[in-house]
Amino acid sequence: MECVAAVDVGGTTMKGGLVARDGTILYAERRPTPRAEGAERVIAAISAFVSDLCGPRAGMRPVAVGLAVPGLVTATHAVFSAAFGWRDVPVSAFTDVDLPVVLGHDVRAAGEAELVYGVGGRDVLFLPIGTSIAGAVVLSGSPYGGAGGWEGQIGHIPVRPDGLPCGCGQQGCLAAYASAGAIAARCGEPSAEHVLRRMRQGDEAAAEVWREAVEALALALATYTLLLDPALIVIGGGLSQAGEALLEPVRARLAERLAFRPAPDVRASRLGGQAGLLGAGLLGWRAQRTVAR
Repeated sequence: MECVAAVDVGGTTMKGGLVARDGTILYAERRPTPRAEGAERVIAAISAFVSDLCGPRAGMRPVAVGLAVPGLVTATHAVFSAAFGWRDVPVSAFTDVDLPVVLGHDVRAAGEAELVYGVGGRDVLFLPIGTSIAGAVVLSGSPYGGAGGWEGQIGHIPVRPDGLPCGCGQQGCLAAYASAGAIAARCGEPSAEHVLRRMRQGDEAAAEVWREAVEALALALATYTLLLDPALIVIGGGLSQAGEALLEPVRARLAERLAFRPAPDVRASRLGGQAGLLGAGLLGWRAQRTVAR
């Protein structure tokens, strides 16, 4: 069966697999991202992962490779990533297999997969919330990349101008209050799931951190809605696993902030943790089509 090799590179984990044209994941594997060892080691780990995925496997024949990576990305270069410390890395550095390869932005690729295989839609904000927060903006059915590729930095919308410091160097960013990483850190817990558990047990400190996260999200989403009028906001990433404990209060506060117009629908991602891998698969099929032309 024809398929593409796909790798979604995250800050702690790389998700790789073989993806059929219809989005079926034929094979999947996870490996740690050796981020602490530096950019060169991460690039070597990605290359080794791709080589292994493209090796002999019964009944499956990869015809192209798709790589979804963070930072500023073009189809041929990983221009910059603060997470990994690389600059202007050509696509050829990520693999030595003799197959067409396309690079893409991790969140944008995941958002495109959500449209193709998940919730669908034409004017959508896909907002994965994990260690940090980013966004994939879809306008009239097409992913929007911005003038310089910096679109979707919703995690760095200021929600409190003189608020908590953010890792980006600004203060009061959405990510400093509403990312899963920030929620966990503010309560001294290993994950946002632990904070949610404490809140459900009646812990007021955990409940206050959760309320501040919801309020920050509602404020940022109100700003986005008033600017671009999305039909749908899709919450993905690890925090989406909180389900209605997150979505219900966010919907309510967003509606309250939009006094003169209805709020867009807010839903959880249908693809969950598979969105990034399926997005990398779409990049691979794009590489294959480009060569076929």
